[in-house]
Amino acid sequence: MAGLPPKPWPTGEAMTLEPLVRRVLAPNPSPYTYTGTQSFIVGAGEGCAVIDPGPDLPEHVEALETAIGEETVLAILCTHTHRDHSPAARMLAERTGAPVMGCAPLVLADTGARADASFDRDYAPDRVMADGEAMSGPGWTLTAIATPGHVSNHLCFALEETGALFTGDHVMGWSTSVVVPPDGDMGDYMRSLEKLYAREDRVYYPAHGDTVEKPRQLVRGMIGHRRQRENQILRLLGEGPRSAAEFVPAMYKGLDEKLHKAAEMSVTAHLIDLERRGLVARSGEQWRTI
Repeated sequence: MAGLPPKPWPTGEAMTLEPLVRRVLAPNPSPYTYTGTQSFIVGAGEGCAVIDPGPDLPEHVEALETAIGEETVLAILCTHTHRDHSPAARMLAERTGAPVMGCAPLVLADTGARADASFDRDYAPDRVMADGEAMSGPGWTLTAIATPGHVSNHLCFALEETGALFTGDHVMGWSTSVVVPPDGDMGDYMRSLEKLYAREDRVYYPAHGDTVEKPRQLVRGMIGHRRQRENQILRLLGEGPRSAAEFVPAMYKGLDEKLHKAAEMSVTAHLIDLERRGLVARSGEQWRTI
């Protein structure tokens, strides 16, 4: 994972990325959110949508309201229900009267320390959007693209008029996405990457990190990176059985210890995928090749 860029960060500022797109950075930086969650406002002054309103922080909602100004908010769209993405939808909906739309509700119990954000237990959308379903406003159309993997309910949103894709946490501009079982699924994640690689989007706007100007090149590299990790796992298992945690020192040399749990979960997601494909098996916490 990349280190944080030097401050100041543009927290709370509305930055115009293209005529139909503005970005507002939330004040929630962390090892898993980079400089914070990026919320997007889509529209050109006559009615807008807000994508990933972010964490439940009043100052961020106020920054979004300032950026929106007198525009009518037609929809609040969420890519998934981690707590750095969807909770502010409730407050923003109360203040604007806009419906909450996008991903389906999803809550998993927290059984211990997590390697990603916990789930938004109160997310209750007015409308769940299916893959390929669109909603539109003055001069813009947003189409839902189902991209399970990071979590099973993850959606991206394609801005049809400009070729932009809002990628949430599926493709980020600073790090690969964390895939945490049981809901995170490496097989689904890889299939979703292949799905995006087959598209011809002009630019990606992720919820964390920089704008992606060469999306297909990045996605191709991400697919190759995951295949490389898979091959590392199989090679290490060729030396003998080991637990998921025992892969981390060999595969992630120099990684900050605070991120070891995330790396272990990523290895576990790969192992589960390899198990389904009949390449490895497990006995208790030990994994071996077949």
